Amino acid sequence: MRLMDDAFSLLRQAADLLPEEAVAESGWTAEEVRDDIRRHEWERALDALTEIGDAHPVSVGYWERLAEAARQMMLDRSRRWCEWRAWEVRHGTIRATLTLVAAEEGLRRTAFSGDGRLRPMWDIGNRRADGERDLSIATLWVENAAELGPGELAVVRLAPLIPERWAHLRCGDAITMYEARPVAGTGRVIEVVAPRPAPPDTP
Repeated sequence: MRLMDDAFSLLRQAADLLPEEAVAESGWTAEEVRDDIRRHEWERALDALTEIGDAHPVSVGYWERLAEAARQMMLDRSRRWCEWRAWEVRHGTIRATLTLVAAEEGLRRTAFSGDGRLRPMWDIGNRRADGERDLSIATLWVENAAELGPGELAVVRLAPLIPERWAHLRCGDAITMYEARPVAGTGRVIEVVAPRPAPPDTP
């Protein structure tokens, strides 16, 4: 990807990486996205390309193009999501249900932003040589919500700092979130997706 490309070119390049039969859950097609790009409906095209990419296997380069286009368009949450999805293509996906402890039971009193900025620690079953918990760090993204507050339940996606430490997880495994010493939330893994072989990154 050339650093000089503008948002228009990046969106067009991403659209050209899609197979013609690619369709978003909402019904958007690759050709309709190209029409939006030609009409300079760039934000609408970005939304459609993001939705299609979530529904079809795409390359890291696809998401990197969208992330850079979103950055140029000053759409910070969209940029973060596209960067997140590029990471998932490289490293795989872990999704889990997460319930935060109630405000009266834990340290957190307010909601946190769900756009991949919080990096709590997790008990995922690893133990040190002395038998004590060996906590691991993973950033989290809250699905279908801008934030998550005490006592609330949501599906989250996890991006581990060291993915290899999480390789043993399977659907149904319990995990525990910590922001400090008290438990901050409890979860259960609902999906584990291995890294995908990269599709060709040329139109």
